[in-house]
Amino acid sequence: MLHAIRIEEERSGLSAIATLLADRAPANAAFLWEFLAVPRQIRAIHAMWTGPEISAPVPDDALTDSQRTAGLPLEHATIMPQPGDVVMTFLPPRVWGGGPNPVFDIGLFYGPGARLFFPIGWQPGSVCARIADVAALAAACGKIRQTGACTLTFARDA
Repeated sequence: MLHAIRIEEERSGLSAIATLLADRAPANAAFLWEFLAVPRQIRAIHAMWTGPEISAPVPDDALTDSQRTAGLPLEHATIMPQPGDVVMTFLPPRVWGGGPNPVFDIGLFYGPGARLFFPIGWQPGSVCARIADVAALAAACGKIRQTGACTLTFARDA
């Protein structure tokens, strides 16, 4: 059975369906599906280092202790996401700026030329879902880029 998630942002008109790639990134797709057992609102920004990406770092207080401890394996890895890719990037504790908490980031890639290059260097991520309507995604993400930080709503698609 194919699962999908819905990603929305009111100001930009973003309304995208992302099909989870459970066959290619099973642990990452399962993390998203389980995490979205309840709809989540996550603050997001247009990424500065990675190019055409809206970055939604999962708040640490939204994670369970077991999710923090388990982390995420690298699956269906890329450092050059393609338009329409939804990428989970996981960094263990103390990797990003020495902070004690792990980083779980949901990246929405909407245009060509993206790269997973961070201030700490190249960091592969797991392509765990795919948005088919890249043109609508790009239009909405372009508006987010123009207007600044936003709140994305993530939910299981009914």
